[in-house]
Amino acid sequence: MPRLKGGSNELENLALACFGCNGRKQAKTQAIDPETGEMANLYNPRTQRWVDHFCWNKDTTRILGKTPTGRATIEALSLNRTNVVNLRRLLASVGLHPPQY
Repeated sequence: MPRLKGGSNELENLALACFGCNGRKQAKTQAIDPETGEMANLYNPRTQRWVDHFCWNKDTTRILGKTPTGRATIEALSLNRTNVVNLRRLLASVGLHPPQY
């Protein structure tokens, strides 16, 4: 839970995030699912499994949403922005992507 919404700085409430994703998320806990147009909870890495909500496209450079939570999270955090896709492509070329979940 974001600190602005009563969350703590305790380790169990924190998640590692890049500056870009953290800046986009801010205090959001929900966003619009672009497929349904309805509000959905954002993915919580502390309580949810990545593979339940996301998968990779064929060349593993783009994250695809499998659920409303996955799709809303991808959209809200811009997880497929150009610089991140390019980084994934570079990491894949040296065998460091995709991560194993």
